[in-house]
Amino acid sequence: MKFKQTLLLGLVLVATASQARMNIRQYAATIEQANWAVTNASALKCELSHNIPNFGEARFSSLANKELNLLFELKMTRLPDDYGLAKVMSVPPQWRAGEIAKPIADLAILKQFDGGLPKKEAWTLLTELEQGFSPTFYFSDWHSPFDQVAAAINPLRFSEPFQKFNQCMTGLLRFTFEDIAMTVLNYQSNSDELTRESQARLDQIAEYLKHDKALAGVTIDTFTDSYGGRWINEELSRKRAATLKAFFVSAGVDEKLVKTEGFGEKRHVAPNETSRGRGTNRRAVVQLAKL
Repeated sequence: MKFKQTLLLGLVLVATASQARMNIRQYAATIEQANWAVTNASALKCELSHNIPNFGEARFSSLANKELNLLFELKMTRLPDDYGLAKVMSVPPQWRAGEIAKPIADLAILKQFDGGLPKKEAWTLLTELEQGFSPTFYFSDWHSPFDQVAAAINPLRFSEPFQKFNQCMTGLLRFTFEDIAMTVLNYQSNSDELTRESQARLDQIAEYLKHDKALAGVTIDTFTDSYGGRWINEELSRKRAATLKAFFVSAGVDEKLVKTEGFGEKRHVAPNETSRGRGTNRRAVVQLAKL
């Protein structure tokens, strides 16, 4: 009899411990707390965020780039203290009785880092939210061996901010700072007028500077071909440099940050015996540095 009592007590303890291990600690915005906001809307970056009370923030972002891009970040107030995987499930609303949750992805949990998902999975999350589903992240709590965590994104009040986010993404520049940080411009013969292609490139720089003037410096070096005489070419290269400096100052760059030097017909990069080579030598090298 005593053995049976001991066995029964052991089973109760095991069952209790199992239940404790299966405790799910849930985080989600209530109906009153549910809020979506476009927190950044420019030609350089678009952000859509949602607060998860006592847990952190869900954030979608897209950057100016040649290609359409999208990133999802699960920004946690308490960063992970261990490594693991979070199961990402799309949970149906209560009124869709009988419908089961759909698996979306595994999100890597890295020690002392926020979680993130790439473009395809991020778009899936947005699509599920648009249809009223709640993307939910399930993982073992690194602070307690007995708890599982479920952090849910509430789809309420999602539609209008999502539309604004979409509109923002359509207005993103199709190039980055890195695309214009080092630029070679070419000139028409015996002139400070740029070629058509180089003028288009300069217009691209002007468009970028409308949205970001935070430059640490601009360096402009100008060169000529070997036709026209050395002194004339030196003067021409200085004129070209001055014209470009005026462009950057008019675009809002502090004049003190713009450094120029005209090298005339020094430092050729192509033979001067051909028109193509001379066209290559008639150039300005523009380097932009960020703060």
